[in-house]
Amino acid sequence: MPTSTLDWNWGGANIRLDADSSGTGPPLLLLPALSSISTRHEMRPLAELLARQYSTLCVDWPGFGARARPRVDWTPDAYSAFLEFVLTSVVPHPYAIISAGHAASYVLKYAASAPLTAVRLVLIAPTWRGPLPTMLDRRPPFLDRLCRLVDLPGIGPLVYRLNVNQFMMRHMAAGHVYTEPEFLTGERLRHKLDVVRAPGARFASVRFVTGRLDPLDSRDELLALGRRTRVPTLVLYGAETPPSVWCVSNGCAYGDKARIAFTPASRQRKSGRNRYPSRARDGSCTASCSAPPKTVATPNPISARGPK
Repeated sequence: MPTSTLDWNWGGANIRLDADSSGTGPPLLLLPALSSISTRHEMRPLAELLARQYSTLCVDWPGFGARARPRVDWTPDAYSAFLEFVLTSVVPHPYAIISAGHAASYVLKYAASAPLTAVRLVLIAPTWRGPLPTMLDRRPPFLDRLCRLVDLPGIGPLVYRLNVNQFMMRHMAAGHVYTEPEFLTGERLRHKLDVVRAPGARFASVRFVTGRLDPLDSRDELLALGRRTRVPTLVLYGAETPPSVWCVSNGCAYGDKARIAFTPASRQRKSGRNRYPSRARDGSCTASCSAPPKTVATPNPISARGPK
């Protein structure tokens, strides 16, 4: 899969990012979750399957990925601006945008204000709140102090390393990401460690974990954006996604242009995209991306279909 480089400027800093492309046909943009261990490579198995019919582009987010990263005070405004850059200068008017986690919320927010963004949206386990605010069910002031501490030279890298060592990574992945702890071992674990140990990785990572990159203030705000978006949308959750992560409520949830589906049980609790890319493709992306477009209304998407 060919890799190219994107150059983007934010706050006077030149940000260099990697992007993978494959296939020919209508363009698809694939965006990984914002996470300390996430990179565009998470989307590669799905991109390889979709490349049989589409032209795919998988892009790393600024501050994440495997490259060295500059010291930047990353904010939601920066990520919204980067998404606008990609959708206007790199992949204008893609046939579909496939995005995961926080990326899905950024995409939904953009699409609500720009109705011609794409023909289709696929949101994989959309999230709106970072890990620590989710655990605490609030965002106390000490989280901002933690960000400032991690930013400092000397002590900052030390505090960061204490939280992204091999033991902590496996512990957190087993508790919040993967249903099978042995999935994160060997070469996969070494790759994730390389990602979190890249120079400058701590600046975006700590902001994500403490909620400073949260694109929205509440679950209701996310659902309201879904109802405003006039683009046919598929929302995917893993069969073992904890109910606290579902961004749904009673009634129409994401609106009459959306439908919600659950992938089979997999090693990735939040989405299933790592172990079952073909099922994600067959059960979501091909159904969502195929022409002509069809809208599936889901008046009560969770009551009969949620995980047990």
